[in-house]
Amino acid sequence: MLILKIFRRAEWDAFRAEGVTAGAPIDLEDGFIHFSTPSQVAETAARHFATESNLVLVAVDADRLGDALKWEPSRGGNLFPHLYRDLRLSDVVWDKSLPLGATGHIFPEGLL
Repeated sequence: MLILKIFRRAEWDAFRAEGVTAGAPIDLEDGFIHFSTPSQVAETAARHFATESNLVLVAVDADRLGDALKWEPSRGGNLFPHLYRDLRLSDVVWDKSLPLGATGHIFPEGLL
């Protein structure tokens, strides 16, 4: 199963350069890296990145993360994937730009 992480372009660039990340500022504050499932990611983008256009959507295979990935209740009691270790570039399956259109973010075709 693919899980998704939205990065600001500068965060993504730093992650690519270092090969590892502890996440965005919210992740550092909360002590884990926030992910969304494909059915959750559009709401995540709308809630937390509504006006941001220079974003990167990153897909990770949940099965590769082992016991460090926990499914925990969050927004509306839904279970969200939270990673309790650094994310490694080798964990990433693909990355795509996530542009902001007139009615919200434009996700890769077939994802949602």
